[in-house]
Amino acid sequence: MNIGIDIDDTISDTYESLFNYAQKYTIEDLKRSGKINRNGKLYTHMYCTTLHNWTKEEEKDFLDKYYETILNEVRPKRYSVEVINKLKEENNNIYIITARFNSDKFNVEETTQKWLEKYGIKYDKLFLNSDNKAKISKENNVDIFIDDSFKNCQELSDAGIKTYIFDTRINENLEYDKLERVYSWIHLYQEIEKYKKEA
Repeated sequence: MNIGIDIDDTISDTYESLFNYAQKYTIEDLKRSGKINRNGKLYTHMYCTTLHNWTKEEEKDFLDKYYETILNEVRPKRYSVEVINKLKEENNNIYIITARFNSDKFNVEETTQKWLEKYGIKYDKLFLNSDNKAKISKENNVDIFIDDSFKNCQELSDAGIKTYIFDTRINENLEYDKLERVYSWIHLYQEIEKYKKEA
């Protein structure tokens, strides 16, 4: 099978790092309150913009200052490396499909490749700047996709791809009947095994 996997908040535990730098930026750079806005819809990976009521210019300034540090600092979720490598060893193709985007401050592709290598994550292809993961998945015959973004998961599922949404603090209250929610990498592996038997 071809398995598509997101990185941030799916393979890696990005929330802690991203949120804490967002608080630092809001309080120390913008001189605003650290109280967050829980009323906005947090459908995308740039949830910190909504949580902190940033403008587009403030979001860009934040990323210019902290994006590279965050991408280097994040660590894999527990058992993510083991499960991905097990899936690869079972002759599945692993496609890392991420919305990580280019920066004029550093080479995002090189940073991501080094991060994957550092943690020994085995994969076949890496796709960056993936705004439309459903389109990329269709073009590459992806059978299963794992992501934390509600918007991405909805689009992937609507495109007919078996999709698992990785449970996070950001998406925990968002529901869509076509999606299957997973709570750990061990749980994900169990669900994939079940799906393979049923397919």
